[in-house]
Amino acid sequence: MKFFLDTANIDEIKRVKRLGLVNGVTTNPTIIAHEGRDFEEVIKEICSIVDGPVSAEVIGLTTEEMVEEARVLATWAPNVVVKIPMTEAGLAAVHILSKEGIKTNVTLIFTVAQGLMAAKAGATYVSPFVGRLDDIGTEGLQLIKRLKTVLSNYNYETEIITASVRNLQHVEEAAIAGADIATIPGNLFPKLWSHPLTEKGIKQFLEDWKKVPKKE
Repeated sequence: MKFFLDTANIDEIKRVKRLGLVNGVTTNPTIIAHEGRDFEEVIKEICSIVDGPVSAEVIGLTTEEMVEEARVLATWAPNVVVKIPMTEAGLAAVHILSKEGIKTNVTLIFTVAQGLMAAKAGATYVSPFVGRLDDIGTEGLQLIKRLKTVLSNYNYETEIITASVRNLQHVEEAAIAGADIATIPGNLFPKLWSHPLTEKGIKQFLEDWKKVPKKE
């Protein structure tokens, strides 16, 4: 499973990239707003650091607005992927953009039907939001499992990005379910490689090492 970072924070991206764990980056208007910097400037800087896909989201609501924005975003860097909302207008935009060779990530997916429609329209990626489904009492990871089955049944090349990831369990279960990608907030990443028993074990090893006889 590939790891995308769900952030626009350059320091977070550089920290995790140093570990060889960043396959791509996803952003949205909220994430960009948190950085307090120009949208184009941020996306271009991220693209210069990360070799893989970098999702940048449109804000238009009509098909025409989305397509126009997408064409501009796609000129910023070769690895830009245009993030499109899951709406009727969004599906029409994805259909047009796919014919132009512009990669898309259809976001705010909450049902198998939505994911299937996006794949049929030509989406490069679909982003089911597991955390937000959990928030309303639905098991979000079931959507990943079911959508993976459906897309595999019909040999769609569309990749599933497990989004709205909140915890370690979401990441592990997404991998078990066969998700192609998990997009993970920068502040969650350290929790994936950390465990109190690991820290305890290191401390114990160091304490025991002090007891090993040393040559004079």
